[in-house]
Amino acid sequence: MAKYTFPDGFKWGTATASYQIEGGVSQDGRSESIWDRFCQMPGNILHNDTGEVANDHYNRYKEDVALMKELGHNAYRFSVSWSRVLPEGTGKVNEKGLQFYSDLVDELLAAGIEPFLTLYHWDLPQVLQDKGGWQNPDSIAWFEEYAKVLFDKLGDRVTYWTTLNEPWCVAFLGNYIGEHPPGMRDLGTAILVSYNIMRAHGAAVRLFRNMKMSGEIGITLNFTPSFPYTDSEEDKLASSYMDAFCVRWFLDAVFKGEFPSDLLKLFKERGITLPDFTKGAEMAEQIDFLGINYYNPSFHQYNPHSWPFYASGMKTDLPYTDREWPISPETLEGLLLRINAEYSPPKMYITENGCSYNDIVNEDGAILDYSRINYLSRHFKAVHSAISKGVDIRGYMVWSLLDNFEWAFGRYSRFGLIYHDFETLKRTPKQSAYWMRDVIKANGLD
Repeated sequence: MAKYTFPDGFKWGTATASYQIEGGVSQDGRSESIWDRFCQMPGNILHNDTGEVANDHYNRYKEDVALMKELGHNAYRFSVSWSRVLPEGTGKVNEKGLQFYSDLVDELLAAGIEPFLTLYHWDLPQVLQDKGGWQNPDSIAWFEEYAKVLFDKLGDRVTYWTTLNEPWCVAFLGNYIGEHPPGMRDLGTAILVSYNIMRAHGAAVRLFRNMKMSGEIGITLNFTPSFPYTDSEEDKLASSYMDAFCVRWFLDAVFKGEFPSDLLKLFKERGITLPDFTKGAEMAEQIDFLGINYYNPSFHQYNPHSWPFYASGMKTDLPYTDREWPISPETLEGLLLRINAEYSPPKMYITENGCSYNDIVNEDGAILDYSRINYLSRHFKAVHSAISKGVDIRGYMVWSLLDNFEWAFGRYSRFGLIYHDFETLKRTPKQSAYWMRDVIKANGLD
């Protein structure tokens, strides 16, 4: 028996997102998404890459599901392209686009793989962005209508539903930092977007309950725990603001129906106009599980000139991936223990965790990504430790199945367990994929 054995029924698999892998952006009636538009603007994406072809998963999904089966996966987390299902954002359903996801679900189930479906992983139809996108309070009704289409079509076969993936990125990377579409740089707008998108989450959960759907529904949040760079009180203050921003902001919304009071106070002091949060309770519908996306911690030093958080990010002596993300599995364990103690989610899944390395194919045609194996091994053990201390974690989805289109980083970052040749589209499992197959078979590791 493996030294680190996971609970019976533990889900093992990988995660992907529609725009990152599907391609087929103009096939079968799919309309333009905000990512299609954003990628056409020079300078937004490294090397001006796009997701126009990506992994061509739309046409090769059977091959990809066969690879998952070969590698022993029993779960697969994927997202639906809103533009493929409702090309006008609302109204008439594109039956060909919807059928793709029905066929994908059937293929997964036939392979013994549990579908974990995410309704929204960032690719809003451009036609809705043209109406204000998530700034528009009508977005709540748009999202509810979209969710109902999928509940009606796939509710008989999909057990695990996620409303949103990483609303932090939607709100802040898209509307404050400007690294994601729509490419805005206004913190007040980002706060409004975070409020509306979380009300949309709540509306979808209420719909799920009202339709008496079988199965479970939750949300996936991303976390970058912040630590003070030194023990100074100033660094601790800066780190606490970043913690509120990168950990507590959406946890408080999901579980309390509000945003962190210390950060709202700071924003007011900084002259930021805040929305009327009177409908905040709509954000806090009871979920069945919380998805955890974790990659790395951050370290902050007090900086009186840094707006609005008084914080500057600092490098440490931790090892780093080729994305310059520090590696700290201990931080993942601490995060899980903390969320369990402070928010008491019904249960949790690791819905994303992984690492990017500049993988190469050697002369024998193999990809010996031992750094990824080491990274995953340490993080698997950290999760095992959290489980042993009473945290209810039911599964682990590695990011990602394939090397794919990594948003603003284009095709630079290789996170996949399967190597993808972006020219020929050939898939080649890396050494880490075979290592994880053994972990899954043993439901644990030594």
